Amino acid sequence: MPTTVSTATGQAESMVLNMGPQHPSTHGVLRVVLELDGENVVKARPDIGYLHTGIEKSCEAKTYSQAITLTDRIDYLAPLSNNLCYCLAVEKLLNLTVPKRAQYVRVLLTELTRIGSHLVWLGTHAIDLGAMSVFLYCFREREEIMKIFEMVSGQRMMTSYFRIGGLALEPPVGWLERVAKFVEAFPSHLAEYEDLLTENRIWQGRTKGVGYLKPEDAIAMGVSGPPLRAAGVAYDVRKFFPYSSYDEFAFDVPTRTESDCYARYLVRMAEMGESLKIVRQAMSKIPAEGPIRTDAPGIIPPQREKMKTEMEALIYHFKIFTEGFSPPPGEVYQNVESPRGELGFFVASDGSPKPMRVKVRAPSFVNLQALPMLVTGRLVADVVACIGTLDIVLGEIDR
Repeated sequence: MPTTVSTATGQAESMVLNMGPQHPSTHGVLRVVLELDGENVVKARPDIGYLHTGIEKSCEAKTYSQAITLTDRIDYLAPLSNNLCYCLAVEKLLNLTVPKRAQYVRVLLTELTRIGSHLVWLGTHAIDLGAMSVFLYCFREREEIMKIFEMVSGQRMMTSYFRIGGLALEPPVGWLERVAKFVEAFPSHLAEYEDLLTENRIWQGRTKGVGYLKPEDAIAMGVSGPPLRAAGVAYDVRKFFPYSSYDEFAFDVPTRTESDCYARYLVRMAEMGESLKIVRQAMSKIPAEGPIRTDAPGIIPPQREKMKTEMEALIYHFKIFTEGFSPPPGEVYQNVESPRGELGFFVASDGSPKPMRVKVRAPSFVNLQALPMLVTGRLVADVVACIGTLDIVLGEIDR
């Protein structure tokens, strides 16, 4: 129930209203405490913690390999980005070099993940603002990406396909043909979304000039990803700190200077096109044959072709997965460019088969602190647009 904040004379001055945590437009169990003067937002305070899973702490009770399955659940719209960041951190701890074939497959799949995540963002953001058709179209294309993930890993969402040292399984025959079919069809669908929204007067009215964020404020708060690039700051981890052979790929970092909801929309639309460009390059780079994981006896199970029997391979995999391996004591930090911004994993080892500490630098968590700045002085209806334009995932925020 809304409450009123009164002055000493007893005259009503403003109203405090809870938006969420059970609200379809907060994109999860986010509670925003709004102080309103009529329809205008005087103050906004995000209240989080309703989805806390304790994933970081749970990693300490798992072996390094077992913890991979937990990373899927952090940002459940981009599980392969989480897998990749965590695996890169452990590989840095172990000083492992991943074969090029595995690196290129990782790049291809994480860029498909970026497109799939942006499609969920665009569809849900559009339906928040009243564009029903776009939601249906976006999920139509995302379904094709989910089918590719299922074909490669056996799972649609919680894939756990990237493993320490490489990949879990040899990619199946014909998977690149499936990717090629998607790559060929997607540009026309992307143009379809733009035809529906980009010049749409209602869409522009709900997003242009709404949710302005100064570049210096974005930098000061640690904002990253599309919200930062829409403010004119061309920071992308793939360019500044290349990983998994990203330095071998040609792509641009889309930026805008308007730094409003409309600019963030344009940046993400352009990013889907750039991801498509990277996918095409990765398809041409992936060798037809070669190892999918590095050779590290006692740490990484070898490919099954090198095993004498199928049973021997299963026993080896089970032993590594359940008993684990013991990396040297030390600590590392690894960052990647997730669909939401800079995702980082800090992993500390005490020399045991289980990590001593795992800490996640979650871009949704950091970007959410910009919300009060975006909505203060705006109308209540603009709060919905601002939350959507940040593209938060509450599993990543509360983790």
